[in-house]
Amino acid sequence: MNLMEASTSLDSMPDDVPDREVVARVVAGDSPLFEVLVRRYNQRVYRVARSIVGEQEAEDVMQHAYVRAFEHLRTFDGRSTFSTWVTKIAVYEALARNRKRRRLVSLPAAEALPREPVATRRPIASPRPASPSESAARRELRSVLRSAIERLPENLRLVFVLRDVEELDTAQTAETLGISPSNVKVRLHRARAMLRSDLTRALGAELQEVFSFHLDRCDRVVAGVFRQLGLTLDPKDVQGRVRQREKRTPEP
Repeated sequence: MNLMEASTSLDSMPDDVPDREVVARVVAGDSPLFEVLVRRYNQRVYRVARSIVGEQEAEDVMQHAYVRAFEHLRTFDGRSTFSTWVTKIAVYEALARNRKRRRLVSLPAAEALPREPVATRRPIASPRPASPSESAARRELRSVLRSAIERLPENLRLVFVLRDVEELDTAQTAETLGISPSNVKVRLHRARAMLRSDLTRALGAELQEVFSFHLDRCDRVVAGVFRQLGLTLDPKDVQGRVRQREKRTPEP
């Protein structure tokens, strides 16, 4: 197939074509369509790889995982979905690197051609544009959360990423990692508990200020209430409260 035919084939491929159809066409010789599968699962494979080997090696792990998936594509037998299969390959590849390549991790030779349509994520409503201050706050929060996730032990981090970030269910996560569903639940519980504790320590001071109602706002509400009631605040009382506030405020 030449480049023009490959481009036309990709352009004519609907987004909702099930993995099994794409795989069948690739196996039949339409190799360029493998791009559809790579793009479809890049986000998941990246997150899994990054959670094990870090940012610098994540893309290399992804490429090796996809190459191995392509090479073994004809060995699928329908027992699992392509998404689970390629994610498992990425996990093995990343773990092998984390063990400093002391031994090769053998890939399961016979895996599944998917027999079900690709699961679609719940649609997410487009949020309103964020203000500069909101954008900065979100970036800072993402940084804190990312650091907390990276501090989790590897076995807990993997489960957390698959369950709470990639939104796989318990059975899918268990199959991907080769552990029991009960182990998935235990590890997820521990990961969430550790994250909650870590984030509480990291954000403790900031959490105390969430939805705080500062004294200047308190004064403004009092003034508004008195104005609507037709009452007059005693200036002496107001000045006294200001002096008390200044005494309670520590000097920089």
